[in-house]
Amino acid sequence: MNSPVTELIRRRFSCRRHPERPIQAETKQKLQACLNELKVGPFGAEVRFLLLSATEQDRQELKGVGTYGVIKNAAGFIVGAVGPGQKNLEDFGYLMERAILSATDLDLGTCWLGGSFTKSSFAKRIGATAAELVPAVTSLGYVAETSQAEDWIRRRAGGANRLPAEQLFFEERFGNPLPSEAVGEFAVALDMVRWAPSASNKQPWRIIHAGELWHFYLQRTPGYGKDSLIGKLLGVADVQRVDLGIAMCHFELTMQELGVPGGWIIREPALTKPDTHTEYVASWAADPALPG
Repeated sequence: MNSPVTELIRRRFSCRRHPERPIQAETKQKLQACLNELKVGPFGAEVRFLLLSATEQDRQELKGVGTYGVIKNAAGFIVGAVGPGQKNLEDFGYLMERAILSATDLDLGTCWLGGSFTKSSFAKRIGATAAELVPAVTSLGYVAETSQAEDWIRRRAGGANRLPAEQLFFEERFGNPLPSEAVGEFAVALDMVRWAPSASNKQPWRIIHAGELWHFYLQRTPGYGKDSLIGKLLGVADVQRVDLGIAMCHFELTMQELGVPGGWIIREPALTKPDTHTEYVASWAADPALPG
């Protein structure tokens, strides 16, 4: 990417309105080249991405899926299929967000479309196998001038709002807000986590700092996503696990940009969780050589 990751994270927003303008061939080639490099997530699940030109069938298919129907004139879509794995949805979210930041770097507007596209025309076009899932797709195109309608949709979705840091990041245990003096060089990375997109802006990530480790947890929204009645009927993907992958992507890419070495390990700490909706995902270690 040509621009700093932190700049791309701040610049990117859920773009739902595009001018009727096809994506330039050179831009498509550059983006597809980036997609071809995204093959394996941090937990080892294999992911395939394909850049598709938008068809009328695609647009019609989105009209019946919540707010996705208000996406206007998308020029294309990034479709991803992920294979099996214990943390395959986190891997998918991590890599799709990298793809989205690459698109942002190419001056394209994007919008996450999460849920379940495993039985959709998008799955057919990428040739998804029976062992693969298509948890989300991303619409894209050039950015149009922001309209009053789009401003209203973004405000209603809470896109401009984020939970304060004291509700997301903790020191040693849940309920103990992370003090500013403990953050140090990690402050920027944590801020980029706050600005990560998430389904319905639920921001389900929680991070516990303990020495050289940063423990990432998923705090599920009760009755949301796959656990909701509609989710169960439609077989909606576990989108909040995808959200965790997005947050992990922002954290790690920012740390790499800052020149801070580290990597992901699985080492669940013996911490008391605040409720039954909270589950451990992974830990980022300042020294990736630490045993998992």
